[in-house]
Amino acid sequence: MYEMIIVGAGPAGISMAAEARTVGIPANQILVLEKGETHSWAIRKFYPAAKVVLANYKGIEAVCTGVMCISDMSKEETLTYIDRTIEQYELSVRYNEAVHGIRPLTGGGFTVETSKDSYEAGRVVIAIGILDKPNKPGYRIPVSLNKRIHYDLTSTVLENEECLVVGGGDTASEYCQYLIEHGNRITLSYRQNDFSRLNRINYESLMALEKREQITILRGSNIKQLEEDADGRARVLFEETAFSPRSFAHVVYALGGTTPTNFLKAIGIAFDGSAPIIKEGYETSIPGLYLIGDLSAGKKGGSINLAFNMAAEAMRSICGRGPEACDSPVTTPAV
Repeated sequence: MYEMIIVGAGPAGISMAAEARTVGIPANQILVLEKGETHSWAIRKFYPAAKVVLANYKGIEAVCTGVMCISDMSKEETLTYIDRTIEQYELSVRYNEAVHGIRPLTGGGFTVETSKDSYEAGRVVIAIGILDKPNKPGYRIPVSLNKRIHYDLTSTVLENEECLVVGGGDTASEYCQYLIEHGNRITLSYRQNDFSRLNRINYESLMALEKREQITILRGSNIKQLEEDADGRARVLFEETAFSPRSFAHVVYALGGTTPTNFLKAIGIAFDGSAPIIKEGYETSIPGLYLIGDLSAGKKGGSINLAFNMAAEAMRSICGRGPEACDSPVTTPAV
């Protein structure tokens, strides 16, 4: 079991790992998981090469309270600074590994399910940005079907309907289980013949539903087109001749990716309106689960130094002995 798993390798996530190293947590007890192929995706994508990364962003005073801090830097200088931090603190960052679920363990700690593996940790810190979105199919979906197409089930209540779920991962299995509990009739379309991506519980649950004939599974099926039928339902056409066209009241895609808000709600984090409830030290409504970065910053989001400071405050709260109780900070070298 890791002492800490951090979800997201942007400025907030990397600084959280650096803060953890500074208070004495060994490098092999900290794991950073990043769905992209490199750290600081938002800076790389949205900052022009010539744009200065401002320390005093949106008028927020550039006062640093933790081990990381930037002055006004170019995009490349900022990325190099974060590169050096990862190297100096010997941080373990696993790229191209998306987190699909975070679940509390009996007796404390969490299980973190990813696209590649499953991990356990005493604490989890979520440091993802606000720009993520669900993966969508490559074929065109008619605008007239928009109300029948769904990419998550956190904002839609479906009951007693004929539904198609598309996907073969843990999210797809969990969607099927949830929809069946609400009286829906479910068909699952998966392009593979074997459900090798499922964890044991979700696999056994899905197989049990099929055995009881509560779900129809179309193994080795690939959808090539969606169209509106005469009744305004979604008519699904498959590439394989073995699967005849069929219509559904709703189509739910579970192809990976999600909006950040829906990701947090699916984990079970409580919200007050549109904002997640954050306690002292950026702890969420789930003990031991923290949220830092833009998702907890509200309108102040976007400041890199603010993200650094959030990590420092969260670490002081985790230390639990006041701001001066943690080990003396190690200053990260400036560029």
